[in-house]
Amino acid sequence: GGGFTKDRMDKDGNQGNKFGGARPGNRNNNAAKKPAAGIDDIPRGKESREKYNKKHEKQLKGSYASRDSRPMRSADHMRPNKHLKSKSGAPVRNEQQAAVVRPTMVQIAESINVQEFAKLIKREVAEVIKSLFLLGEMVTINQDIDFDTATLVGTEFGVDVQPLPPEEDPTEIPEIEDNPEDQVVRPPVVTVMGHVDHGKTSLLDAIRKTHVTAREAGGITQHIGAYTVNAGGKKITFLDTPGHEAFTAMRARGAQCTDISILVVAADDGVMPQTIEAINHSKAAGVPIIVAINKMDKPAANPEHVKQQLSEMELIPEDWGGDTIMVPVSAHSHQGIDDLLEMILLVAEVKELKANPKLPAHGTIVEAKLDKGRGPVATVLVQRGTLTIGDYIIAGTAHGRVRALINDRGEKVRKAGPSTPVEVLGLNEVPQAGDIMDAADEKIARSVAEKRIAKAKAEQQKAAKVSLDDIFSRIKEGELKELNIVVKADVQGSVEALCASLVKIQNEEVKVAVVHSGVGAINESDVMLASAANALIIGFNVRPDANARKLAESEKVDIRPYRVIYDAINDVEAAIKGMLAPKFEEDVIGRVEVRQVITISKMIIAGCYVTEGKVTNNAKIRVVRDGIVISEDEMESLRRFKDDVKEVAAGYECGITLAKFHDIKEGDQFEVYVMKEIAPE
Repeated sequence: GGGFTKDRMDKDGNQGNKFGGARPGNRNNNAAKKPAAGIDDIPRGKESREKYNKKHEKQLKGSYASRDSRPMRSADHMRPNKHLKSKSGAPVRNEQQAAVVRPTMVQIAESINVQEFAKLIKREVAEVIKSLFLLGEMVTINQDIDFDTATLVGTEFGVDVQPLPPEEDPTEIPEIEDNPEDQVVRPPVVTVMGHVDHGKTSLLDAIRKTHVTAREAGGITQHIGAYTVNAGGKKITFLDTPGHEAFTAMRARGAQCTDISILVVAADDGVMPQTIEAINHSKAAGVPIIVAINKMDKPAANPEHVKQQLSEMELIPEDWGGDTIMVPVSAHSHQGIDDLLEMILLVAEVKELKANPKLPAHGTIVEAKLDKGRGPVATVLVQRGTLTIGDYIIAGTAHGRVRALINDRGEKVRKAGPSTPVEVLGLNEVPQAGDIMDAADEKIARSVAEKRIAKAKAEQQKAAKVSLDDIFSRIKEGELKELNIVVKADVQGSVEALCASLVKIQNEEVKVAVVHSGVGAINESDVMLASAANALIIGFNVRPDANARKLAESEKVDIRPYRVIYDAINDVEAAIKGMLAPKFEEDVIGRVEVRQVITISKMIIAGCYVTEGKVTNNAKIRVVRDGIVISEDEMESLRRFKDDVKEVAAGYECGITLAKFHDIKEGDQFEVYVMKEIAPE
């Protein structure tokens, strides 16, 4: 029967004992000598089994040869047991496993770690990951899942997943109770709004007695500023929001942290679309409006016409029986400025503006940027409490210890109380403009920041899924063409404003999607993303670095730099409407590095080295510092030694003088370009 004899066992497998006898326990020595049926002898197939059973029938039915012998089982029953069974036939369970009490309901935040979720619902991590895999989610033990995904997994395991109550949201800093007895009067925060060219910045200049307007490119304020002025022995804080509708996002944010809105309307121009928009923002935020009717020194000034237009917008002047204060002013001649400040203080007094300076600081990020020398810099408007050097703060996902506080006059200060704008140094990254800033314990702040990052990632994944599915199906059906754009700018406020404007520019045939936006120079990562998404790159006051430029050429990515926001919006709008037919194109013919700055009889000469291409004396120059455009200018002279030359090739040194811009520094890069006419196709 193919069994092992004693001799075979000793010879082949040492299956006997070491003395050569039968295996211990087998008292019948004959049992070792007779062939015995083994598991390997069980024949396969139905017919073979029947023959086997017949052949061994006697052995199957025979009596026990000894106490230790057992009747053979038939081939049909010779199967190894996979699971132990209880008497009732049910699988035997570990007592500890059977005692696990699983929850029927759990509460989570908007996102949760896979491992944490498994612990919460008392399941093995592998089970949760398997469930997610079946839902089409490829995740690891340390990844986060959003609330909706967790709800689906919970349903699989019979667990009802509920959101955490708002007060238990781990992405928020816990509220601290305010004692009304500690509250003191604080300065009013005033937002200045108005249509472009209605003299909003000039009015602020007149109030501050400075001259900011001349330095602004394109005639509009590019970044939000915050300034404190003294009027009649009292302080007033001004927030400056740009007048163009491109800055809707900035203006909406400005209205959220303000007490009073100054609406600047030109007496000779009247109510314009941006004026109406500013009124709507203020009304939505429940902020009282004071109207400054500007340009009263102009011959065409007609304040009564302005009042008539505003009354149609439910802003009825006091002298017409309404409750809206309207002050005629002139930024040029300073007429009515004191009256305007007096009205601001009057409204502030009526509103009884108070805050508790004893609490931990709480405020809003007005502006944020990455400074090469100082790192992330954020302008904060403190709204409650006092911000002090050494405080640990959190704003959005950014956090860090305050290293320095700089006021609006550029002076270093040790602390900033309610309604005070200050620049803050010490954050680990650039926060988003409009983020809420809180001073908190370092451990709490770090934990909250981590939760916020996880939440943001979950939202990003969720948004990407929804939009990709939707867009893909619509493109397949031929319903949708899409223009993808990557936006880079010098400060966060401009990024937000540009994104908000671009998304609005769309028609039935084409949809605009901003696939990525950020602060700083255009880099290789941006170009790779644009290439993958088939996107064009719009740079506002920033330039691509050398590596990004080369990559863009090889990947055929279109990079369009702008200095004035209108041009970017108009170009994209025209492209979408199929009407973009530029007559001229910028042709970069060379790049130059400034190695020395020489001053000769009040003339600033840049001692340069041509790194690539060439320089011609009729070219235009773009000055780039740390990837950011500082100026665009005409070339006044191009010299080699003391001779004026028409052209200098790569690898040679030369001296360049610019027509208007003189603040040249060593290390600056000059981008040399000419405007080339494009023949219509």
